[in-house]
Order: sequence, then structure tokens, then C-alpha cells
Amino acid sequence: MRKLLYLFLLFVVLADTALAGVSVVGGLTREKALEPGAKFEGTIKLQNTGETTCQVSAYQTDYLFYADGSNVYGEPGSAVRSNADWLTISPKRLTIPPGEEASVYYSGQVPEIKELASIHDDVQLLESPSLVGTYWSMVMIEPEPETGPESVEGEAGKVKIGIQTKVRYGIQIVTHIGDTGIRKIRFLDRRLANQEGQITLQLGIENIGERWLSPTVWVELYDDEGIEVGRFEAGKKRIYPHCSVRHEVDLSGVPKGNYKALVVVDNGDEYVFGARYDLGIE
Repeated sequence: MRKLLYLFLLFVVLADTALAGVSVVGGLTREKALEPGAKFEGTIKLQNTGETTCQVSAYQTDYLFYADGSNVYGEPGSAVRSNADWLTISPKRLTIPPGEEASVYYSGQVPEIKELASIHDDVQLLESPSLVGTYWSMVMIEPEPETGPESVEGEAGKVKIGIQTKVRYGIQIVTHIGDTGIRKIRFLDRRLANQEGQITLQLGIENIGERWLSPTVWVELYDDEGIEVGRFEAGKKRIYPHCSVRHEVDLSGVPKGNYKALVVVDNGDEYVFGARYDLGIE
């Protein structure tokens, strides 16, 4: 028990040390609406709140996420709607003394239509290529991990242990082409889950359009006589095109019985989506 407690305290100390190091100042999403050919730029400010000098790497990836909880950080430019090829970042390696700040700069230009045509010369297209909707990628900020003790000294013949904590930040660089892009979703699946008496309606929702959505989701329940039982909030999640999310609606307080469920996905504008389901709560 004493050994386990010692290892737990060691992990807490190392984790706190890492979190007290380099962090990103400001939000983790940088978003702009632009037209083809427009230039853009921005700054990612970093702060070292630790007590030692920290080395930091900056690099690009693509980013996709799915309702099953998986995330894909692909090679920059590999996703269909990646804007990584439009961007340059500098510097890609920084040294930040304790208590100091530094910045990573990014700049880019939305391609002209003629540039897109040349890029796709080797692909047989039915019509001229164009840019519509939302494009995005990630700038990753990764401090070199602070190394904990290489070993924990113990009694002779005892195992020695070392722990290292690694942290990185992903800044989403998002480009909307004007107000263009189809807004459309698809309900992937639905299921009722009962975990230790907590009943939740789990909803998989996919963005099959061309522009990101950030909808609020709720469920309205009606009994067999059409009387509303209640409205149950599921929160708000951003969904990029070709990505999906899972919402969970807490129905623990609903009495057992059969219900009609109206699922509402409201993007906060004229785009509102819905679905009706029959639910049996046991």
C-alpha cells in the first residue's frame, strides 16, 4: 500500500509540473470567412508559466472525428476539406524561458479557382472545380515533455520506475468560403442505454453537408395520448463536414412506458433538422 501511494503521489507531482509549463493563450479555434484568393494570417501566443526553459515544436496535421469517439490526425493536406496546403507556419521550433511569452505565426491564401484547376489536371472532373463551405486543419503545439526522475530509488533488489508526461495543444484553423456550402445532417443511429439506473438516449449525428455546423440538440417526449412529458437538453457540439458526433440525453427521471420522441437539431439559424422515434423505457 505504501508503494502504491508513493507512485500515485509521484504521478500527481509530474502531471502538475507539465500543466504548469507552456500553454496556449486564447482560444483553440481560429475562424474566418474568406473569398477565393483572399489572404489571411494570425498569431498563436504561447506562455511558459513553469520554472524551467522549455523547447516547443509547432507542426501541422489534418483533423477528423467520429461518433465512436475516434479522432484522426492525418498528414497535412490528406483530408478532402483540408486547408493545410494553404498555410505556412513559423517558427517550427521555439525556446521559451520561464515566465516568458513567444508566438507562432501562420499565414495563408485561399486558392484562386484557376489554381484549383491546375491542381486537378490529372483528375477527370465533370465540371470546373470550385471552393464551397468549410475547410480546416490543425496547428499542433507540442512542448518537449519535462522528464521526471529516471528512476525511483528503493531498497536493494526493488524495481525502479520513471514517469514522463506529454502534453500537446491543437489549434484549429478554419476557413469558410463566404456563406457558401450545403448544410445537411444524417442521423446515424439511436439507442437507449441503462448504466446503473441512469437511462440515456444516445444519438449519432453526421454532417453530410459542406459547411460546419454547431447545433444545439434536444429531445421532446410525448406519451401515448400526445401529451408532452418534457424537453430534455443534449447540449451543443461542433460538427465538421465528413465528421460525426454522439449526443447523450439523460432520461433517468422519465417513468417507464412508451413514448414518441422528437429529436431537434437546431443550428441557431434557418437550418433546423428533426427526427421522430418510438421509445420504450423499461
